[in-house]
Amino acid sequence: MRGKRKKTYEGHNVWRSYSDMMAGLLLLFVLVMCVSFMQAQKNYQDRLAEESAHAETTSLLQSQLEEQQALLNEQECELDEQAALLASQQADLDEQSTLVSSQQESLDAQSALLAQQESELEEQQALVASQQAELEEQSALVSSQQAALEEQQQKIEQIIGVKADLIAALKEEFDAQNLTVTIDESDGSIVLDSSVLFGFNEYTLTEEGQTVLGQILPIYCSVLMSDEYYDYLAEIRIDGYTDTTGTYYSNLQLSQSRAFAVAAYLLELGTISSSDLEKLEEKLSVNGHSWADPVYAEDGSVDADASRRVEIKFSLKDEDMINELKEILDESAAADETSATEDTDAAEEETSGDEGTGNENTSDEDIIQVE
Repeated sequence: MRGKRKKTYEGHNVWRSYSDMMAGLLLLFVLVMCVSFMQAQKNYQDRLAEESAHAETTSLLQSQLEEQQALLNEQECELDEQAALLASQQADLDEQSTLVSSQQESLDAQSALLAQQESELEEQQALVASQQAELEEQSALVSSQQAALEEQQQKIEQIIGVKADLIAALKEEFDAQNLTVTIDESDGSIVLDSSVLFGFNEYTLTEEGQTVLGQILPIYCSVLMSDEYYDYLAEIRIDGYTDTTGTYYSNLQLSQSRAFAVAAYLLELGTISSSDLEKLEEKLSVNGHSWADPVYAEDGSVDADASRRVEIKFSLKDEDMINELKEILDESAAADETSATEDTDAAEEETSGDEGTGNENTSDEDIIQVE
C-alpha cells in the first residue's frame, strides 16, 4: 500500500514539471513573437516613412524636372528664333555689304565730282563778289525809287480819298443844319420816299415833299459844287423808281416825271445862286427807271413801298482820276526805262527787269483801287 502511493506522487510531479517547462517555453515563445512583431511593425513604419519621403522626393524631383524640361523647350524655341533672326540678319548684312560697296564706289565718284564743284564754286564766289558790288549799287537805286513811289502813293491816296471826303463833308453839313439824312456810305446817294414827295400814281410834289426837298437839296448841291470838290464832280443824278405794279411803259413815264419834278423844283427853288445854278445845270441829269432795280423784303418778295423812291446821287470823274494816275505811273516807268538803258551788265539788266515787273504790279493794284 505505501509503495503505490509514492509512485503516484512521483508521476504527478513529473507532469507538473513538464507543464511548467512547456508553459515557460510558451511564454518565451510569446515574448519572442511579441518582440519580433513589434520589431517588424517598427521596420514597416520606418519603411513606409522612407517610401513616403522617397515619394515626395521623387514628386519634387519630377516637378523640377518638368519645369526644367519646359524651360529647356522654351530656350530651345528662343534659340530657334534667334537662329532664324541671325540668319536673317546675316542676309541683311550681306545685302548691306553689297550696298556699302556700291555706295563706296558712288562716294568715290561723288568725291571726284565734289572736287570739280569746289573749283567751280571758287569761280562762282568771285562772280558773286562782283555781283554783290553791283547789287549794292542797285539797292541805292531802289531806295531812291522807293522814296519816289511813296510820294506817288500819297498822291494816289489823295485822289482815291476824294469820294470819302465828299461823303464825310455832306454828313457834317447836314449835322450842322440839324437834319437827319441817311447817306449811302458806298456812293453818297440819298433815297427819298415817293410817298412823302408824291401822291399815289402822281408826279406833282406835295407840300410836305417840297418842304423836305427845300431842306435837303440846296445843302447837298452846295457841298458838291464847292471849289474843293467841283473839279472832281462828273454828274449829279436824280433817278426815279416805281414798284412792279402796272406796265413797264406807264411806270417809266411815272418815274421819269417824278424825277423831272424834283429836278424842276431844285432849279426853281431860288435858294441857289446864279453862278451855282449854272454849274448845277452843267452837271444835273434826270433818269426814270420804271420798275427796274426793285427793293426786296427779307422774305424775298418785292417791297413796293421801298421800291417807290427817288434817289439823288453823284459820280466823280473816274476817267480823269485814272488818267492822272496813268501819268504818274508813266513817269515812273520812264524813269525805270532810263535806268535800265544805262545798265550794260547782263545780270544787272535782268535785275532791272524784275524791278520793272514790280512797278507794273504796283500800278495794276493802284488802278484797281481807284476803280
